[in-house]
Order: sequence, then C-alpha cells, then structure tokens
Amino acid sequence: MELSLGEEVCRDYEHMSRDRAVFESYWEDIAQVVWPNMRSTFRRGDYKNPGDRNNEQQMDSTPQLALHRFAAILTSLLTPPNQKWHYLRASVPALNRARRVQEWFEAVNDALFRYRDDSMSGFRSQNRLVYAGIGAFGTSTLFIDRMRGQPGLRYRACHVGETFIRDNHQGIPDTVLRCFKLTARQAVQQWGAEKLPAKIAEHAKNKPDDEFTFFHRVRPRKDADPEALDERSLAFESVYVAEIGKHVIETGGYPTMPYAVSRYDQAPGEVYGRSPAMQAFPAIRTLMAQKRVVLTQGHRAVNPIILTADDGALDVSLRPGAIIGSAVSQDGRPLVQTMPVGDVNLGRDMMEDERLVINDTFLVSLFQILVETPDRMTATQVLERAQEKGQLLAPTVGQQHDYLGHVINREIDILARQKLIPPLPDELREAQGEYTIQYDNPVTRSSRAGEVAGLFRMLESVLPVINITGDPAPLDHVDWDVATREIAEISSVPVRWLKTIDQVSEIRQGRAEQQQQAMAAQAAPGQAALIRAAADAKTKGLKAEDLQ
Repeated sequence: MELSLGEEVCRDYEHMSRDRAVFESYWEDIAQVVWPNMRSTFRRGDYKNPGDRNNEQQMDSTPQLALHRFAAILTSLLTPPNQKWHYLRASVPALNRARRVQEWFEAVNDALFRYRDDSMSGFRSQNRLVYAGIGAFGTSTLFIDRMRGQPGLRYRACHVGETFIRDNHQGIPDTVLRCFKLTARQAVQQWGAEKLPAKIAEHAKNKPDDEFTFFHRVRPRKDADPEALDERSLAFESVYVAEIGKHVIETGGYPTMPYAVSRYDQAPGEVYGRSPAMQAFPAIRTLMAQKRVVLTQGHRAVNPIILTADDGALDVSLRPGAIIGSAVSQDGRPLVQTMPVGDVNLGRDMMEDERLVINDTFLVSLFQILVETPDRMTATQVLERAQEKGQLLAPTVGQQHDYLGHVINREIDILARQKLIPPLPDELREAQGEYTIQYDNPVTRSSRAGEVAGLFRMLESVLPVINITGDPAPLDHVDWDVATREIAEISSVPVRWLKTIDQVSEIRQGRAEQQQQAMAAQAAPGQAALIRAAADAKTKGLKAEDLQ
C-alpha cells in the first residue's frame, strides 16, 4: 500500500534515527563531561527539566573550558567579527577586470555583511553554536532563511540531537530531516490554527504551553523543472508534518538547500562527523579518574587519618591548641602519627599531561604559539611561527570553508529573491552569474605568511652584500609596491589605515616636484653668475666662448 506524505516522513524519521543510535550513545557520554547542558537531548524519550544541574559527572572543568575556547578560536580564525572575511570574484578571470563587474561584486559583498551582521539576524551567536557543536559532537547544522516580516536574513543553529542527515553519491548532505518540539501556542504562531491538527489547535486555546513534536524534511525534488511556474521550479522540496495523526501542515520548497551542515572529521562510511572531543575522550576520562584520586588523596593529606597504639585508650583532639596527654612514650617516641598518603604532586603532574592532550586536541595550545617569548623573536621568526600555525590549522579548520561556502551561496539566493542586491551586469549575465568565493581570514593569511617570511629571509641575505658593495641594485628585483600591499593584507592591517593608489601617486608626484624645486634652487646661484658674466662680457665686447 502506498504511504501518504505524512506517513513517508515519519517512516524516514524512524529509519534515520535507528541508523544513528550508536552515535547518540556516544554523544551522551561526551555531553556529560564536555557540554553538560546538552545531556539527555539526543534520544527520543529522554527528558530534561529546565534548570537541572547536569555537571555532577564533571570532576574537572578543563574539557568544557577547552570546548568554549575552541568555538572562540574558530570564530576568530574563520569568521572574525567586524571584519570582511571573504570576497566574491567572477569565475572567469577576465571579467574581474571589468569595472561594472567589480562594483557589482563589491555591492553584493557589502550586502552580505550588512544583513549578516544585523542585530536581528542572529548569525554570530548561532554560528558560534555551530562551532561548539562540531567541537563536541563532530556534526552541526545551521538553518538559513529570510527574516519574517522584514527584509534580511535569519539564522538558527540546529542541535545535532534533532537533526538527521543523508549524503548524496558525492558525499554532500542533500537530505535533512529535523525532529523538533513546539508548544501549541508557538505552532499557531508559525502556521496558523487552520493548518494544524484539531488537537493542537484546541490545546492552543486551553493549554498553550503543552509541547508537540513536528518534523521538517528537505530533500532534492524528484520532479524538478527549472522552467515550471510552480513549486517544481524549486530544486529542493520541503514538508512540515505534525506527529499527531502524521498530519501534513505545509509543503513547499527552496531553490537552494536551507540547511548548511558542518562536519569536523569523518570516518569512512559514516555520515555524521567525529569531533575533537571524541579524539580526546580517552584523555578526558583519564583526567576525570585522576582528579577523583587526587582529590581523595589531597583530602587525606589536609585532614589526615590518625594512627594510635592499640593498647590503652587515648583521647585525641584535633582542636587547635589542644593538649593531648600520653601522646608520647617515656622516651619521647610519638604514640600518635598520621597515615602516609600518596604523592599528590605526582598526581597533579599526571593530570597536567592529560590536560595538555585535551588542549592540543581542541587547538588551544596551537593558538598560544605566538605568545611564547615574542620579545626574543625577530620579525622573520614571528612570520615563520605564523606560517607553521597556518600549516597546522589549515587541514582541520580550513575544511570549514566548505560549510561557509554553502552558507554564502544560500545567503546570496535569499537576498537576490528579496531584491536586496543589484541586478547582474550584462557581462556576468552572459557568464550565467558564475562566481567564486575567496576567503580572507586569519587562516588563509597565516598560510600565506610564508611568502612574507621568504621576502625577509631574502633581505637578510642581500643586505650584507649591499652594505659591502654599496650597490643597492639587488633590491631592484623586488616590486615594492606589490609587496607592501600584500604584506599589509597578510598582516591584517586595516584597509582604512592605508592610502589609496591615487593618494600614493599624488604624494610621489609632490615629492618629485619638491626635489626638482630643490635642485633648481641649488643651481640658481651658478646660473645667476653666468648671466651676470655674460652681460659684463657683452658690454666689454667679449664673445661668449671667451667666458668658458
């Protein structure tokens, strides 16, 4: 028997939740020690009271602090606030030389950052949750949609526990099914009472805070037709279903995938990612066990166990200033002593070893490279350190550019449909609007630091030769105008601090004019003497060559 659309979505949910059951158990173990607020949120039927204390499994806060730092590190490396961390360019290089094409891409880029950084969009907070999600669980999803009721963009980080994913044949997530809860009041706000099952609409009147389960499935449309005038023109189909009665609430579609999936690392044959927390989980469990032992031994060292002789009663008082009789023998040998405890310092050293592994895995240690003895490092050494950091970060952090590329493509589509960006210039329209994304963030700049370090190493080799020979000709091989601009870019010098090319040309022209005037002023006394001599010679009837 053919299933209805609502039954099909519910069946998909059952299959996809069964396929990831092992991951859910793993996520729960990680949440207990890395992100306690996420405990009991991965499996159907788990219940978590708002405000519950969830950190009783945490003996040490290092993993949780490392996760927060990891999210902050990715934010500063990939999407730094108040900076333009990407640019758009035409896929055909020749088009980038056209003035109108340059202006169009600049306008689009400005619009992206303007609406993305709007206080109502939620990009910064939600994107940070995505970074924290991949740090803890390896997989996280961002939902990008238009702003309701006004132009702009709106973002929502979807918890991994409510998000189910399928990859296409190329390993790209093309199907997302989200299982989420809304109160009856919230459901009416989103869809209206007339679209909801009667039970939910009734609860919205009498018990508006009762929660109900809903599904949202987005997948490629099988009957897609770009030329159609209805929903078939949209590449992805969308359906909202209420679990009660498997009731279809709303169908529709999207021209681009609204869910951007980020995965930190993947094992062969797995859809969901693996995280730094998973890599460091053995060290995290060891640290928790060590902390428990050190706390026990530390308690014994601070409040020791008293040992006394077994012959005769002895009243031992631990009160400060107390006098204990019969605590020593007639020859002065103590009859009371404390039980020896283990080496607490050794326990602390072992814990530091595990903390170092955890911080390395969450990239905290890498981020401290440049703060190690910076006063003793030359400019070249600093650049080489930056290059090393870029080489180490690029394979892991740099792969998040795939996730950000999906976000940017979705944003451009939404803004274009809201007519918040200018129409394509003719040159780009003929090229079907093909564009590429060029990232300009600390990760890409760190990877380019080797170029600057190479220039400084060359100067260190050439300058002694110039000092010996007095000939600056070797420096003529460097295009200093190009090098200076790119060094400023790689070093994150704000553009507003740099003069434009036209301003630099004016300064150079003014400097040349001043030099000419100075040379003329120096030559003026000699020229005046020659003029006077020529005049005197004329009066005396001498020829000009006689004055030479």
